[in-house]
Amino acid sequence: MVKLLSSIFLRSKDITTEAGRRALGMLCSVLGIFLNILLFAGKLTAGMLSGSIAITADAFNNITDAGSSVITLIGFRFAGMKPDTKHPFGHGRFEYLSGLVVSIIIIIVGFELLTTSIDKIINPEALSGNIMISIIILAASILVKGYMFFYNRRIGKKINSAGMKATAMDSLSDCAATTVVLISVIIGAAANLRIDGWCGAAVALFVLFAGFKSAFETLQPLLGTSPDEEFVKSIESTIMEHEMVIGIHDMVVHDYGPGRQMVSVHAEVDGSQNIFVIHDEIDIIEQELHKKFGCDIVIHMDPIETDNETVNSYKTQVIALVKGLYENATIHDFRMVPGPTHNNLIFDAVIPYEIKEKEEIIEENICREVHEKLSKCNAVIKIDRPFTSH
Repeated sequence: MVKLLSSIFLRSKDITTEAGRRALGMLCSVLGIFLNILLFAGKLTAGMLSGSIAITADAFNNITDAGSSVITLIGFRFAGMKPDTKHPFGHGRFEYLSGLVVSIIIIIVGFELLTTSIDKIINPEALSGNIMISIIILAASILVKGYMFFYNRRIGKKINSAGMKATAMDSLSDCAATTVVLISVIIGAAANLRIDGWCGAAVALFVLFAGFKSAFETLQPLLGTSPDEEFVKSIESTIMEHEMVIGIHDMVVHDYGPGRQMVSVHAEVDGSQNIFVIHDEIDIIEQELHKKFGCDIVIHMDPIETDNETVNSYKTQVIALVKGLYENATIHDFRMVPGPTHNNLIFDAVIPYEIKEKEEIIEENICREVHEKLSKCNAVIKIDRPFTSH
């Protein structure tokens, strides 16, 4: 259905562009609103016919899902707003906020279902009315919700939408909820067992789990997580394809919403080369990265000595000493200031987060190792932590 609607309404939209991506997300949200309202009407009818509080509660669960789709739709709409004076990086994080709101709605519905189910356990009632019609409506609802889960998950991954991914989890929890309700209706009608409340409680717990899991996932980009490892590796490999770049470090990726990433990185270059030539090459790299990844990037040039054998020798030894202390640590911005009584070896040491020692202790350990192992040398260092996950 999504493909059909896309071919009709998005014929001229390229989803690799921001406008096309937003249009596809809004189309899926509108479809979700329509399907959830349809399911609400069907389940409410089934609940009234059978007298099942579980079916009625499940119906109102669907109307909150329609509200969730409205919030996701609003999120796409606001996320597409152009940058302005107060928000120069755009409004892309509205998508993350909409995903969080959807997650909160799922949690609220879960608590409401749990409360209703407990009351049903305490005061059980027998089912009545036309049970077969209720069973048919519930079975159809499971199929529809299963379809909604698959298309929301697929499109959510395709356009990297936190809101749609949260909606997909909501649809999956609804599938499980309605399945349990259907089983309780069948067993209740066939064996005259009043398990409506117990099944509702199980559903409520599943809905709560899905809501908290979705909230955790949508909070991460708002809090500022490490960037995608493949994205980082791709940028690094693209930069290192240019012979003028000797090495890179201190990459920072700021995420302002899907398709709105700003990257800064330090590139080591030969300090003996013409600065205008190097600057021109850096401009070329920045333009290439922007075209390839759609991100805004700033590359800071770090000139280093490449033909000083003494400096290179000390750098190699320091790398070995630091790795001997902390296996996955790296160094950069290495330089040497010679003096009449000792040499100052100045560098930054990047220490992974899995090393829990205090930075002051790490600094002391490295300084001591350099002083003891390298004759007439002192270390002047700055301890960094990585901004990327590798």
